[in-house]
Amino acid sequence: MIDKKHWSLKTLNGPSPFELAIMVLSLFSVFIVIMLTFSKIDPETRRVLLFIDTSICLVFMSRFFYELFKAPSKKFYLKHHWIDFVASIPAIEALRIARVFQILRVVRLIRATRTLIIPLLRQSKQTTLAGLLVAMVLILAAASVLILLVETGAEGANIQTAEQAIWWALVTISTVGYGDFYPVSTVGHIIGAIVIISGVSFFGVISGYMASVFVAPDINEREERSESNKQDIKSALEQALERMEQNQQQMEKNQRQMLDEIAILKQQLIDKN
Repeated sequence: MIDKKHWSLKTLNGPSPFELAIMVLSLFSVFIVIMLTFSKIDPETRRVLLFIDTSICLVFMSRFFYELFKAPSKKFYLKHHWIDFVASIPAIEALRIARVFQILRVVRLIRATRTLIIPLLRQSKQTTLAGLLVAMVLILAAASVLILLVETGAEGANIQTAEQAIWWALVTISTVGYGDFYPVSTVGHIIGAIVIISGVSFFGVISGYMASVFVAPDINEREERSESNKQDIKSALEQALERMEQNQQQMEKNQRQMLDEIAILKQQLIDKN
């Protein structure tokens, strides 16, 4: 019972960076489902969208089992998050609309949170990782779809299938550039240039993040050390005050003993006289 209360209170503190990332990916995947259901698109573009949606489902599934493993009460987690598992199944297209519930859950958490920026800044590592995850998925998805739409039918084009479009987007954003697939149209060149610039920026952020992991301590770690130092100082002050109080009591005791001895000596002098 205590674990359940702890879990629910933790959830009400506000959405974590990864929960916000899942919300964005859920919104994007719902858009993909709508495109696949209601739009008239060519077969290769449909395959690209299915590949992207399946990759997002794998991200959802991985997060679900990770959170299930971390949950103090597995039964409580399954009871309140079973819809996440249903929405993560990539093979059944009708169940993918269940991701709307993931969006609604995070929106509810955002409304329950008075401020969102401060919690994200306090969790800088998670915010960076979540941002990189969302950026990578969105850039790869947009680049794959756009390059396939632009290059299909162009004279001398060599990017004609979903696999070729996704492979080109991967090698371009990583700035490897094998050269086996490349755009031939002007618009394709512009898309490629944007993807290359995004890739350079993307890996620049990764390099900065790795440097911060190994060099700069996290804000939470600094706060924990500061809190620990405060506790040490407080404990030292309490011990010092306790010693001072003991010394004062000893001095008062010695003073009483001296006064008693003086009184005895005075009485002895009076008796002699």
